[in-house]
Amino acid sequence: MNWLTIAQNYRQEYIDKAKALLQIPTVLKEFDPSNLEEPFGSDIRRALDHMLAMAQKEGFTTKNVYNYAGHIEMGEGSEVLGVLGHLDVVPTGGKWDFPPFAAIEKDGKIYARGSMDDKGPTIAAYIAFRMISDQKIPLNKRVRLILGCDEESGMRCIKKYLEHEQMPELGFAPDAEFPLIYAEKGNFSFDITGTETSGLIESMSAGERYNVVPDECIAVLSKDVSKEFEEYLALHHYTGNVVGNRYTIFGKNAHAAWPYLGVNAIFLMAGFLGTFTDSPMITFINQYLSFDHYGKKLGIDHFDPEMKDLTLNTAIIRCENGTFHIGCNIRFPRGYEFDQKMEFAKAAAKSLGLGFVAHRKSEPHYVSPNDPLVKVLHDAYKLYTNDHTTPLLTIGGGTYARTLKKAVAFGPNLPGAEDLAHQPNEYLVIDDMLTAAAIYAESIVKLASLE
Repeated sequence: MNWLTIAQNYRQEYIDKAKALLQIPTVLKEFDPSNLEEPFGSDIRRALDHMLAMAQKEGFTTKNVYNYAGHIEMGEGSEVLGVLGHLDVVPTGGKWDFPPFAAIEKDGKIYARGSMDDKGPTIAAYIAFRMISDQKIPLNKRVRLILGCDEESGMRCIKKYLEHEQMPELGFAPDAEFPLIYAEKGNFSFDITGTETSGLIESMSAGERYNVVPDECIAVLSKDVSKEFEEYLALHHYTGNVVGNRYTIFGKNAHAAWPYLGVNAIFLMAGFLGTFTDSPMITFINQYLSFDHYGKKLGIDHFDPEMKDLTLNTAIIRCENGTFHIGCNIRFPRGYEFDQKMEFAKAAAKSLGLGFVAHRKSEPHYVSPNDPLVKVLHDAYKLYTNDHTTPLLTIGGGTYARTLKKAVAFGPNLPGAEDLAHQPNEYLVIDDMLTAAAIYAESIVKLASLE
């Protein structure tokens, strides 16, 4: 059965469904576990309801799991195959050519926040469900498209889901790259905290999430250094502005897993302010963080031949009312001596009289590239792309695959394609999404009939 030929008949359906979902602005503003109806906010709840209602209308079994997540199900059997997508998105950030939630279609693309991470791929997986159902293919496993609501901010949704639902024996997350990602680095966030006493910096802010390189930094200063600031911008070819005592400098967003693809606005501002103050906050940034994407200055770097370098993202700064915190995120490979390395970071903070606050941590996720699950998925990819040379991958990003015992990240970004996830002007390519739908359909049928 040629799923790619069949997928062409669903082209307009894919476009309509993707646009409808992309137009819901599912950015988490505040997590409120006491709000049983909308723990992640009204827009994310609306997106979950939208997907479940759509699938139920089209003949699938659906379930809302405490408004944290839900699933769309087909097939029969005691085992579960999980396809894990998410409905939440990171903040828009940066300068867009189109409104980020307008879902503008142009030249075979749809531009919107979440188009590739992860609403567009989730709809591609749903179209795979539709094709299999319409072709009346018998399945000996229950296949669930699991819809999470909090992937970008801690995966509390999938944790809640797995507390109440059967963990899939096998699974994949359409939330990364083809041909397949069999290993994901560990993920850890921490803050450097302290008191700002320089007298120059009244406030300073940048970033919203630990998993995004900040593209804008704002400092409110007590001293007029506007002339020097303009000279600094011109010298380094940076962009920014001064309005009164408010100084703004611009960088470029990127995913925290690849911080070297962005331009961190915190570093640019700290580089300027370091000329005028020996503030411990600015000193720490310039001495231990600036323009170091691998943690070498802190002494926390590590390299693994298979999973490559640890990466470090300086994601957030908040300074107001005399106190501050600097939010950082690392993605670390297997074999990392975590406790020992974090002592180096703590010592660096202590040397300037600053504190170290640990946040959430998840360990590296690994499925052998020789596992039968990997073989089935890779074969499906090769069938519809004729790509037999691109190697299997490991990444620094974290997907829902890490929440299952045996799951991998699987597409939909094709090798060599531009990837603007977490960046302005994020877009999907419609033809590529139909190819992904065909690959997912082939994979589901093969996996759901394995003995």
